[in-house]
Amino acid sequence: MTITPSMRPFLTLYYREIRRFLKVIVQTILAPIVSSGLYLLIFGVSLGERINLEGGLSYLAFLIPGLVMMSVLNNSYQNSSSSIVSGKFGGDLEDWKVVPLSPTAILWALSLGGLTRGLIVGLMTFSVGQVFFYVMNQQFLIPEHLGLLFLFLMVGGLSFSMFGISIAFWAKTFDHISGVGSFVILPLIYLGGVFFSLDGLHPYWQLVSKANPLLYFINGVRYSMLGESDVSLAVALSVSCASLVLFYGIALVVIKRGQYVRW
Repeated sequence: MTITPSMRPFLTLYYREIRRFLKVIVQTILAPIVSSGLYLLIFGVSLGERINLEGGLSYLAFLIPGLVMMSVLNNSYQNSSSSIVSGKFGGDLEDWKVVPLSPTAILWALSLGGLTRGLIVGLMTFSVGQVFFYVMNQQFLIPEHLGLLFLFLMVGGLSFSMFGISIAFWAKTFDHISGVGSFVILPLIYLGGVFFSLDGLHPYWQLVSKANPLLYFINGVRYSMLGESDVSLAVALSVSCASLVLFYGIALVVIKRGQYVRW
C-alpha cells in the first residue's frame, strides 16, 4: 500500500496514539489482562461449577465473551479519553488547530488508536480464557461466527473510543474521566450481562436490563462465539450500530467546537 502525503498526518496521529499506550504497557495492557484472569479464576473456575445454565453451557464459556467485550469497551474509552485530557495539560490540543487534518480525520485517528488498544487487550483476554477453558474441558473455545465477532468488537470499540473523546473535552481533570468510568461505564458493563443471563432475572429486571445498550454489545459478542444470546442478533446489531452513529455525531460536534476555543 502506497502512503500518499495527504495520509501521513492521519497515520502520524494514529501512530502517536499507539506509541503513547505502549510506553506504559504494564498499566495499559498487562494490568487489564491480570484483572480478566482473576475474573476467570474466581467466577469461571471456582464458582462456575456450581452455576447451571440452560442447554448444558458451561459458565466459563458463558463468561469469556462478556469479559472480552468488557475489556474492549473499557480500554477503548480509557485510551481516547486519557489522550485528550493529557493533551489539555501538555498543550498538544493547541497544535490540532494548525495541523493539516480535518475534524473527521482527527476523530478517526484517535478512535482507531483507542480501538487498537481495546482489541489488543480483548485478544489477550480471549487467549487467557482459552487457557482456562482448555484446562477445564480439554478443548478450545472456537467462535462460531468469526466475522460477526470482529464486527461487534469493532463497533463496540469505536463507539466507546468516540464516547471517551466526548467526555474528555468536557472533563477538566483525570478525576472526571475516572468518575465517568467508575460510576457510569462500569455499572453499565456489570449490569449488561457479563456475569449473568437475563433468563435468571425477574421479568421487571429483565425489562430494566434491556434498557442498557451495553447488553446488546455483550450479547452480540456472545452470540458470535457461542451461537446463543439473550436478545436477537438483529436487535443487538441494530442497537450497536445506532450507538456508533450517535457517539460519532456527538464526538464530531465536540471536536469541531473545540477547534474554535482555547482549552
